[in-house]
Amino acid sequence: MSRTNIPSRIIRRVWGMKVAAAFMSIAFLACFKARVDAQPKPISDLDTTIILIAIDGFRYDYFEKYRPTTINSIAASGVRAKWMTPAFPTKTFPNFYTVATGLYPANHGLVENNVWDFGTVFSMSKREEVENSRWWLGEPIWVTAENNNIISAAMFYPGTEAAVKGVRPTFWNRYDHDKPINERVEQVLAWLDMPREKRPRMITLYFHHIDSAGHDHGPNAPQTREAVLRVDAGIKRLVDGLKTRKIYGKANLIVFSDHGMAEVDRRKVTMVDEFVDLDDSAQILWTYEFLQIFPKEGKTSKLMDGLNRMPHSRCWQKDDIPARFHYKHGQRVAPIICSIDEGRIFSSRERYAGLIKRGGIDKQYGGHGYDNELESMRAMFVGQGAKFKRRRVTEPFPNVDVYELMCEIFGITPAPNDGDIKRVRSMLR
Repeated sequence: MSRTNIPSRIIRRVWGMKVAAAFMSIAFLACFKARVDAQPKPISDLDTTIILIAIDGFRYDYFEKYRPTTINSIAASGVRAKWMTPAFPTKTFPNFYTVATGLYPANHGLVENNVWDFGTVFSMSKREEVENSRWWLGEPIWVTAENNNIISAAMFYPGTEAAVKGVRPTFWNRYDHDKPINERVEQVLAWLDMPREKRPRMITLYFHHIDSAGHDHGPNAPQTREAVLRVDAGIKRLVDGLKTRKIYGKANLIVFSDHGMAEVDRRKVTMVDEFVDLDDSAQILWTYEFLQIFPKEGKTSKLMDGLNRMPHSRCWQKDDIPARFHYKHGQRVAPIICSIDEGRIFSSRERYAGLIKRGGIDKQYGGHGYDNELESMRAMFVGQGAKFKRRRVTEPFPNVDVYELMCEIFGITPAPNDGDIKRVRSMLR
């Protein structure tokens, strides 16, 4: 059939198909070019950099227990402590901020996850308080870095959302519990891809997932193992990104945890109000493992008489707190504190009834906040990169030393702190 005999509508359809195909080809080539262009380039101008990888609730023995491939590989090629001793109390905010400042909780002000001061209670869920600098004492590493012209960036970390001493990290994020692991990692890599003059050199990266699983199911549960391996996969993504950029082994990775995790049986409960009248307290800040009690005037002796009769626990007035806890001199430390035996919980009859109603006692749980010398509370520490020695296992050390270690890596003067670089300098080349 000659072209002149082809109906015009068919000609238009054919040409339309050809034009569409051409546009699809162009679009495909453009996408392919964009993917090629988006491939990260090697970083040849990396200055001394620390990536502080904070893994909430990673107990010191999870290396062998759950065999996270990437974390174990980092540990094998760098420096691993047998364990790191957390500060007392073995809670999240106090210990992450201790690592950041080199100060014991009594001295940096975050004496527990819940703190009483200024006529109100600080808690992790109170956004307006988390971002209020009045709670955060001391000088965290990102402030020290910024004051020494080292750009810092935080992919979450307690304290980075407040202007401590008037300073925030150059880049910071409000905490988003649901932010996927891979997105957290990709943000860190994106920061590293910035031009040298804008690139952060003090970077934090935080994962909550192992702690959450440990609380909900206990440290020996398959769900906790799965969480360990999920976080390990995220760290593999980071390591792969560093390798692609040719800076794995050049950037200094510090992988650590805030505390361990103990098996908890919530049926093993000490009912505080069976021994004291709660109305004798002006304020009680409750956790399952640790109590802060603020007596009403004239009620301290009466409260102590009852508290000392409680089984499986120890209660101290502030001046009598054992020196090994480095806790008694804090201005925010409660007049009375109580600590319970590992695996048990504090409660009151009313609080416990609510727990039963929510179905919260019929399975195994995990908890922390117990005595910091317990094996189950031990944290982990790994250092790997240009400044660290290779293939070393070191003796345990207290987590107050990490701040001085980071300052040593940067070659900057630390703020006053409770750490001792002599205990950890041997980790460095």
